[in-house]
Amino acid sequence: MRPLVLAVFFAFATALVASAAPPPPGYSGKVSVSAPTRLDWTFLVSNQSLADPPATMLAKDYDSTKQTYELFVPMRKDAKKPAPAIVFISAGDEPAGWKAFESVCKDKGFVFIGVRGAGNGVDGPKRVRIILDCLDDVRKQIPLDPDRTYTSGISGGGRIACVLAFALPEYFGGMIPLCAGGDMRDEQWLRFRAADRLSAALITGETDFNRGEVERWKGPMWKELGIRTKVWTQSKMGHTIPPAATLTEAVAWLDEAADTRASLAKKFPASRAASDAVPSRVDAAKALLKEGQDLLAVPTMQYRGLMTVKGVSERWPDTDPGKGARKLLLSYEEKKEKPWEAEDIAELRKQFIAEAKSVGDYALNGIPAGSPYEKEKPGFAKRAIELWGALIGDSPNSELAKEGKKRVAELEALLKKK
Repeated sequence: MRPLVLAVFFAFATALVASAAPPPPGYSGKVSVSAPTRLDWTFLVSNQSLADPPATMLAKDYDSTKQTYELFVPMRKDAKKPAPAIVFISAGDEPAGWKAFESVCKDKGFVFIGVRGAGNGVDGPKRVRIILDCLDDVRKQIPLDPDRTYTSGISGGGRIACVLAFALPEYFGGMIPLCAGGDMRDEQWLRFRAADRLSAALITGETDFNRGEVERWKGPMWKELGIRTKVWTQSKMGHTIPPAATLTEAVAWLDEAADTRASLAKKFPASRAASDAVPSRVDAAKALLKEGQDLLAVPTMQYRGLMTVKGVSERWPDTDPGKGARKLLLSYEEKKEKPWEAEDIAELRKQFIAEAKSVGDYALNGIPAGSPYEKEKPGFAKRAIELWGALIGDSPNSELAKEGKKRVAELEALLKKK
């Protein structure tokens, strides 16, 4: 086939893919991924968005087009209007959440994506690629509403659900981790974004061995850090998926903040992704850099602005926006007056307080005898003592220091028992 003819052929094929009819309404137990994800999976497993992932990050045996997932498509009057969605990650390799979410998806018109082959035993980079392959495959066919797309999962799947939302909050409105919590990102701009955009509906059971993690550690810490958070403790439930009624209540609670997320996106467009398209690395960096520059222009928002610009320089360092962000940071570093430094210290202090309180409470009251985490209790106690020590040293005569000294004494007594 001649080059020109070949080019026309590929253009025609691409047009056919782009104009393909969306999947019909109803449930499909096995849908195949059509192509590798366009979403930034490398950022979930590193601190950069990589143009060329290293071989160590790529699973040699993984083929996106051999990946499958469960899909439910609700009846929709307007197929062009972005639909809400639930992305569910199981602890095992087979999807496990559809039956529990079936009623809310049918009643409220949610798309359901049940990821297959991404259980707790799957390597991290491969696991997130699988999840994002499935999500993006649906986004190519059905426009999804980022303000009402929620991640969920059970146990280790719940932790990964949180990782997704914390790393790529522009694609999600919140998460429903079941019987587990997850880790926030270290980047300060993403912590601000999580507080501004995400809602966290954590659900645990009365006899769940992760109950302390949810009730005393992750839930309270996220709330103290400004993330809209609510914890449900289901009676007569262990480490399992909760009843449909509880999930329906959680989804309704998440939806209550959808308008707030939409309003934020009008002010800061980079905070929300398109419903189907994915920006290039350069365009994504450019949009976030503009947000940082706009924030810097407001005296009271300079710290947030600098952290946003820093995020651009770290995430896309090889791009022109990334290089421009680095120069901008250096220009602010050279200024004689640095009013943002006080806010930096205050933010760090707030994070220390949130973690010290929650991790200390988890060590003291959240890990019962016989728990699979009992051996880890000394490590959590030592971490809380370390954080309280820094806070006490920073302000030894404060009320917070008095609370800290009391907690440290309790935690040290706990360590002596071991």
